[in-house]
Amino acid sequence: MANITDLLARGRTFSFEFFPPQTEQAAIQLVTTLGELAPLRPSFVSVTYGAGGSTRQRTHEIVTSILRAGAMTPMAHLTCVAHTRAELVDIVARYRDEGVENILALGGDPPQDLDAPKSDLANAHELVELVRGVGPFSIGVAAHPEVHPRSPDRASDRRNLATKLSTADFAITQFFFRADDYRRLVDELAALGATKPVIPGVMPITNLASIERMAAMSGAAVPSALVERLRAGATPDDVRRIGVEAATELCAELLEGGAPGLHFYTLNRSSATREVYANLGLAVT
Repeated sequence: MANITDLLARGRTFSFEFFPPQTEQAAIQLVTTLGELAPLRPSFVSVTYGAGGSTRQRTHEIVTSILRAGAMTPMAHLTCVAHTRAELVDIVARYRDEGVENILALGGDPPQDLDAPKSDLANAHELVELVRGVGPFSIGVAAHPEVHPRSPDRASDRRNLATKLSTADFAITQFFFRADDYRRLVDELAALGATKPVIPGVMPITNLASIERMAAMSGAAVPSALVERLRAGATPDDVRRIGVEAATELCAELLEGGAPGLHFYTLNRSSATREVYANLGLAVT
């Protein structure tokens, strides 16, 4: 398999994100999606980690099964919330021993359960250092172009991200909808001396109501002009078509502006991502 740091050094990366399914039907859907996206030859794929470690075992199983299949390079998400240091070392050591080379180190959302175990680590920067001490991983961190929803202000958000990038190898952004937000993020990091690759995350809109809910949770905002454009669609199919067109336009602008790649939030479905790929001329023939 491949080390993402090395992949980025060789050129642009194109990657997909999945989440662990909770039902048998959802598991079948994920298998179908993986099969449909594999022909696009992604640079790597990532698997999310549920709040408080709620998908710990399922995340591990999916990551290692992708690794064993050999068609795609996996990256495991890991959060430090509700975990002891010993638990985190054990999780990372298992990945190391299985041959997984890539980890996305995240702080994680605060647990809703008041009885949830306390975290030994305070933030993602400490998690990066822990992972670095366990094995020779390529380590990514999260970035929020429109500022993390729990950050007190833009300046502290950018300082915290620059600190994470001082020990991590790259960052992947939360999804966003304006290329200017990404460019401003990269410029603000560069002003702080942080110049490691920041891969923009893209989520094609296929349902306006659901994307607005997810955007509110992540600190992103769906621009009013895009909302009006989507609402002009007379049918759900129209909304989906417009969403794919908008995502294609955003991706084209990001690539033209020098982005080191694209990371697609697939929601365990393949069609929108495949359409954007084709629109950009990236599809493998």
